Amino acid sequence: MTANDLPVLIIHTGDPEDAIKAAHDSYAGFVRRAAGLTPEDVHIVPVFMGPQPADPERYRAAFITGSPAMVTDRAPWSEQTAQWLRNAAARGLPMFGICYGHQLLAHALGGQVGYNPAGREVGTHMIQHLAEDPLLAGLPRHFPAQTMHMQSVLQPPPGATVLASSALDAHQILRLGPSIVSTQFHPEFPPEFVRENIERNAEKYGRENLDVPALARDVRPTPEAASLLRRFLDLYVTGSRSPRPA
Repeated sequence: MTANDLPVLIIHTGDPEDAIKAAHDSYAGFVRRAAGLTPEDVHIVPVFMGPQPADPERYRAAFITGSPAMVTDRAPWSEQTAQWLRNAAARGLPMFGICYGHQLLAHALGGQVGYNPAGREVGTHMIQHLAEDPLLAGLPRHFPAQTMHMQSVLQPPPGATVLASSALDAHQILRLGPSIVSTQFHPEFPPEFVRENIERNAEKYGRENLDVPALARDVRPTPEAASLLRRFLDLYVTGSRSPRPA
């Protein structure tokens, strides 16, 4: 078997509530589809249910999904996954973390994660591109992205580069290694999923003094953010079958 025959790993760290998942997809499914990968291209490991990935050498790359869990809870499955990520990073596996995956990578590599002092960030928000980077080549300095989180990376790991921020989060994109990047926002989420989440959680979000009608009204497509998963594969995964973004 050559490197091009190896699957892309999706480390599945949790899911939305059952009704939303049934109407849309699992978090792993969102990532697979946004990355342009077929079911045959990937190996999905639901670490939040107990299984752990195989040796990093068995994969071409890894995506780490979002989750309703909190990194600071230090759940055994999460800490075990963090150790796997440290090992994979040391061995040069290309990796892309999303939301919980972004935070877990930062935690694994020596950063600090905690509740965002600015509060919950949810809905479509503008991301400011701060630094030149191959992953962001050609993207506008400001672009919209879907967000859905309460915790954030408060202190990036040693050696990390901050590539983008938002009004509510200073660490929206991190470069954590030559082929390791992560986003606090969700490049994989379509607008209809984000809008339904806001509507279903309207009462809870209202208690947090969020303007729920405005959040729902402002949800829109995020094509620049959505391109990042395929850009990552094109940059770092030899033999990826994902098409280049238009």
